[in-house]
Amino acid sequence: MEEATIETSAETAARLRRVVTRLNRKLRASALGGVSPAQASMLASIAKLESPSLGDLAIEEQIQPPSVTRLVKDMQLAGLIAMSPHPEDRRSTRVTLTATGRKELDTIRKKKAEFIERKLLTLSLDDQRRVREAAALLEKFLDPQ
Repeated sequence: MEEATIETSAETAARLRRVVTRLNRKLRASALGGVSPAQASMLASIAKLESPSLGDLAIEEQIQPPSVTRLVKDMQLAGLIAMSPHPEDRRSTRVTLTATGRKELDTIRKKKAEFIERKLLTLSLDDQRRVREAAALLEKFLDPQ
């Protein structure tokens, strides 16, 4: 008879980190078309923050301001974003998604969802239910409360 092993919380944390990291890599690889991973992340941050400043983006993306400036300039040249002075403080620049940038972000999100759906459909109905339960649990896990 095989003895069941019990994971410690540290082992579970390490396992969860590995799984989440691998899933994120697979999602990125399945969804990127004409943009880099950094640009895709920046598009999502701009959409989330709704007209952020470059400083806001540096904080959100956890990168240095010069890196934000380079990324934003490249993305502006690609027609993904537009930059404009802040209406009340002309020293500050605001960044917004263009229609092209919004379409690119929507395409990335759609491809990621399709990737996950394809994977889900390979599972048994019972495993699909367990994945739904795990997703709900992870949402609770990430709740800031």
